[in-house]
Amino acid sequence: MTTVSPPVNPVAMSSSSLNRTSRGLLPDLLRSEWTKLRSVPSTYWTLLVAAVATIGLGALFCAIYVSRYGKPSPFHRVTFNPTSYSLSGIMLAQLAVAVLGVLVISSEYSTGMIRTTLTAVPQRRTLFAAKALVFTATILVIGIASCFGAFFLGQAILSGHHLETTIGSPGVLRAVVGAGLYLGVLGLLSLGLGALLRSTAGAIAAVVGLVLVLPGLAAALPPSLANAIDKYLPSNAGQAIFHVHTQAHMLSPWAGFAVFCAYAAAALVGAGYLLHRRDA
Repeated sequence: MTTVSPPVNPVAMSSSSLNRTSRGLLPDLLRSEWTKLRSVPSTYWTLLVAAVATIGLGALFCAIYVSRYGKPSPFHRVTFNPTSYSLSGIMLAQLAVAVLGVLVISSEYSTGMIRTTLTAVPQRRTLFAAKALVFTATILVIGIASCFGAFFLGQAILSGHHLETTIGSPGVLRAVVGAGLYLGVLGLLSLGLGALLRSTAGAIAAVVGLVLVLPGLAAALPPSLANAIDKYLPSNAGQAIFHVHTQAHMLSPWAGFAVFCAYAAAALVGAGYLLHRRDA
């Protein structure tokens, strides 16, 4: 007796095979991107600079304040923000994160490795998403851990003169975690610009211009115009999240962070589109 097998639908088979391939591709790409990221010496150096700057500079500024105002006046006590002093190192750490974000993608273009990568993985958008996920997770872990370290060390220094605050005070936990989130999103913005420009020098210049130069240029405008523009600039909007109190003429912490995320999303979407459309 002969058994007749039902006809095979080639379309269904190819669709099923594609689904299985897509589901299994991302974990492999995540492992691959993690291997690439941790095998490059510049990764360790830039992350070390970011962590040392965050913790070390924060402690230094707290120590300088204590030495200068050993017994602060009532005015200084009212205006002093111990959390901001502890997180002062973020201003330098952000440059290290920006450089690493650019190098993660631009180094592959400068060495020509991107052609080998795209030949092995034609799914360019999935590849770019995996790179962004691995890099962001790394920056968030290092950034948030460094910010907590900077906060507790800074408060220990300030406590000798009873100037410290606690992590449970209003707005403090959000500011400390927010500083780490700021670094993570800045890294994504830098990664997007690196993929858009495909040039290490050009992308780093673009990030520095957005983060440092634009606020300075806006400050030179008439006050009414500067106040209207300042709060929507990438760095000013993003940094609102790690201020304990909302600054004058600035967005609220989460609104500012949302604007900053929008900048990063625009850079990533543009980079993903161009990566898909143009030659390596």
